[in-house]
Order: sequence, then structure tokens, then C-alpha cells
Amino acid sequence: MTHQPLIAEVPNQQNTLTAIVEQDARTAYFYIWPNDLFRSQYAVRGCWLRNLLPAPAREDSDALEQGIAPLLSAEFCRTLEAEPPLDPAGLQILWEPSDDGAALWYYGQLLAVIPGWSLYQDKQVSFSAGCIKKNRLTAPLGSASTNDYYARAEQQRHFWRDWHDGHLWEVVQRELMQCYQAQFGESVKYYAIDQGNWPPMAISQHWHQGVWYFLTLGMGIRPMPQVDYLFDELAPQYRRIELAMAVDGEVMNEANAVQMASALAEFAHLPWARLTWLGEGHTLASEVAPVGFESFLLANGLAPEAAQFRLPKRGGDRVNLLWSTPITEAERQFAQADERGGQQLLQRLLADGNNHIFRPRQEVVEPPVA
Repeated sequence: MTHQPLIAEVPNQQNTLTAIVEQDARTAYFYIWPNDLFRSQYAVRGCWLRNLLPAPAREDSDALEQGIAPLLSAEFCRTLEAEPPLDPAGLQILWEPSDDGAALWYYGQLLAVIPGWSLYQDKQVSFSAGCIKKNRLTAPLGSASTNDYYARAEQQRHFWRDWHDGHLWEVVQRELMQCYQAQFGESVKYYAIDQGNWPPMAISQHWHQGVWYFLTLGMGIRPMPQVDYLFDELAPQYRRIELAMAVDGEVMNEANAVQMASALAEFAHLPWARLTWLGEGHTLASEVAPVGFESFLLANGLAPEAAQFRLPKRGGDRVNLLWSTPITEAERQFAQADERGGQQLLQRLLADGNNHIFRPRQEVVEPPVA
């Protein structure tokens, strides 16, 4: 396939995807390319932007056969005449906070949107300001009143502007700390886990009634990838989380508890680094799981009702607090053997008298026969 000259290129926060604009003497296109790690998993997504030659009456099948970016045929174009080339100086690519979709702005006007959820299915989905009728290359962008993706792109532009100009981290930090301290008393230690990158993230450590508590701050700033695709209109209930861990102080001293809780620092980046999501009943392997254990189960349901509490909403979405508890290799295999295996493991843990606080316990599944 022949590629057009590149006139804009912006990777996302985690360098898992790259958004580019390509333009030759015929057409201009907006693309999102998976980077090396995800190239076999996800397809390139494209969006026609404009024709730089007059719109053809029929589909540009010759270009498609030659592997050249095709002109969009006249019935789908807002402008039938040749449009001027895009000026690279006027282009601005803004990634969705979930890091899997992007919008293209041109001198302050929204030109195109490739929504994040389109990454996870086979059909190409994109929206272009130059399009007036849905076709195989794109669909109409319309306006904020006619297209939810236009409205979202505007909201996300304000989101980035606010984070760039304001002091939003101070607000997020204060709200979460007030919530955590109301439950577990004053924070005794605080660890930054963002490595100086956006978004700011941290872990707050508490000592409360003989238990070490560790809770993340900042994961809920951005929605997780995939959730919009999987849950559609229910996505606001699942796409933001914070993580927590509780360790009985009689089981582990502070140094060992801190080492175990360092798993949270790794987990906090995982959704965006792997283009995935974390939710109730998910399991995550970790090298810092305590002796005899291999992974962690994530679940809000581990905490008894009296210990469950609401986190401040973020972007109008609910933020779920998921407790992390160590599980054995056999328990991990049990959880992953069935799509409801994590929930079933949670129920077995609860039935055996366990909760969100880590203490020595018996394995709740039969180990596999050697």
C-alpha cells in the first residue's frame, strides 16, 4: 500500500497508539495506528477528511485496487469541488482521556472524530465534517446537537484545557483524601506513582484499627479503554476506578505490607498501558503477592456492607473502589476458567469467612490434580 505524506503525528499518553494525518495531491485522511505491541491485535482505523481533486461520480475503485487512499464520491461530499490542502500548522490532534480514540481540530474547528470504542470491533467507524451521508469511509460529523461524538469532542477539549490551565489535581486529591481519611483516619504516608507523567497518581497509606490500608488516587481521572464498547450506555457505571488493599497488622509488619501494596502502583497504569479495563472479579498476576499466593482478585464485594463507601464522582461518572486480595494459582485458574469465575471465587471467599482484609486463610478451591 502506498502511503501519503505525513503532515501530523501525535502518540497517545501510553504510546500504544499513534494518530496521524496524511495528505497527497489527491486526498487527506486521519488515521489511528496501533503501535508494535498491538499491531496484530487491532486494525488501523481511518477517516476521510477531504478531496483535493473534484469528487468523482462513482466510488474510486481504481485507488482501492492500487492500495491508494480513495477519493470520496460526490453523493457523500459536502463540497464537490477540489478543496485546498490542509495546512499542517492548523492541525491539532486531541486524544480521548481513555487513550483509545482521538479528535482532529483545524484552526479551532472540529474536522473529524475516531471514537475509542471503534478499536475493538471490525467495522470502521469515524465522523468527518466534510461528509454528508454515511459510507464505507466515514459518516457525517454534524454538530454537537446532532452527533454525540461531536459534543464529546468539545467536552474533551475543555477537559484538556482545564487540566493544562487549572489546578484540578489539587481538587481531586483533596476530595479523595477527605473521603479516605473519614474512613481510615489520617494518612501516615503518601507515595507518588505517576513518574512525573500525566495524569497525577498516588497511593495513600493509613493505619486504622490494627490494619494497614493503601488506596490509590488519580486512576478515576480518566475512563478506562474498552468499557464504552462493552457496556454502551451503562459505561458511566464501570469506566472509572480506584484500587485499594488492606493488610492485617498482626500478619505483616509495615515494610512487608508496603511491599505487597506496591502491586497497586503497577496495576494503576495497566488499563491504559494494555488498552484494557479492570472490574469486579478480575484477576491480576503480581510478583509481590505474598508467599503462597500468585495473583490478586479485584472486587468491591470483598468488603462487608458496613465498610463499603462511595467515592466522589468524576466527570459525572461513578468511581468504583476495587479491593485487591491475594489469591493462589489454583484460585486464579478457577477464576479464569469461566467468564463468571471471578464472581464465583469472590462468593467462595466470602462464604469461607474472608473479607477485604488480608489474613492467612485456607484455599477455597481444590488444587488441580498433578
